[in-house]
Amino acid sequence: MLPPFGIYVHVPFCAARCGYCDFNTYTASELAGSGASPDGWLAAVLRELDRAAATVGPRAVDTVFIGGGTPSLIGAERLGAVLSAIRSTFGLAPGAEVTTESNPESTSPEFFAGLVDAGFTRVSLGMQSAAPHVLRVLERRHTPGRAVAAAREARAAGLAHVNLDLIYSTPGETDDDLRASLNAVLEAGVDHVSAYSLIVEDGTAMARKVSRGELPMPDDDVAAARYEMIDDRLAAAGFTWYEVSNWATTAEAGCRHNLGYWLDGDWWGLGPGAHSHLAGTRWWNVKHPARYAAALAAGDTPEADREVLTEDERQMERVMLRLRLASGLPLDLLDDAGRAAASRAADDGLLVLDGGSAVLTRQGRLLADGVVHALLAGAPA
Repeated sequence: MLPPFGIYVHVPFCAARCGYCDFNTYTASELAGSGASPDGWLAAVLRELDRAAATVGPRAVDTVFIGGGTPSLIGAERLGAVLSAIRSTFGLAPGAEVTTESNPESTSPEFFAGLVDAGFTRVSLGMQSAAPHVLRVLERRHTPGRAVAAAREARAAGLAHVNLDLIYSTPGETDDDLRASLNAVLEAGVDHVSAYSLIVEDGTAMARKVSRGELPMPDDDVAAARYEMIDDRLAAAGFTWYEVSNWATTAEAGCRHNLGYWLDGDWWGLGPGAHSHLAGTRWWNVKHPARYAAALAAGDTPEADREVLTEDERQMERVMLRLRLASGLPLDLLDDAGRAAASRAADDGLLVLDGGSAVLTRQGRLLADGVVHALLAGAPA
């Protein structure tokens, strides 16, 4: 039995670069003179899709996830063209999940209607916060109410599942700011919420502001308290955590594409900088859209490099990723020292050992990295 097979499509275009973002994205001014464009990107992605089909062979696609960047910036017609090509080359499995990320400011009722017509089943909207001053610190461009309005438009258009992304513990955010954001999320009527603690990544504009003393570093204790607030509020509203940073109202509302990553699935990444994984081999494409398109136009591979994971590396990833899930880590994936460490972590209130699996408690979720290290090293958490 082959594992589920997903396709990830990377859209590298953004209207502006947010201060905290270190993703492989480019604004129009950054691409000026390079020849890169949305239409050139689309042609290159379709060429890579043909290469993928020739490599993988007949295998229906269980999930599609278009991310970025800002996929909504290139319009529903181009997104639909990508999905149509995936459907005609690989075919979609019955009940396939098809997701696109979108930024609220580049969506509309017509955009969402176009997604539904093309066959999309899910949209993930970047909300981040309902507080204007928090959005300013993050250098987000949408107004606070636009994310909620976009979520309602998506549901009204007929998208089966709608997610809102939150970022918490931004410098200057208060408890009341986060409460307002959670209230807005729940008012939007979505069935999925992702919430991530702000990480100041090296090389970003925010990192430079922190190094100059213009912004404080996010505080770990504040972040932990905010996580507990999020978990409490969402649980009270009928959401259940299924991964450390993700909550859904039903099992069907969970993101199956991301579950494929967490459960060691196979996927092909299309687009500049996209990563792929098949049976323990991982590779990634060149990052710049112009280089990516030029390679494919010349009939060459856009691959930048690849690695074959050792069994130890695969084991580390299995433990790290499966432990993040509410379904837990099967204890038979651990050696004797790891199972002993799991027992100690359970005694410390970080894990629950149930039915042959180790599941993080909420305290364990806050200390997940340390628990993973303990299970792999057989050391106390």
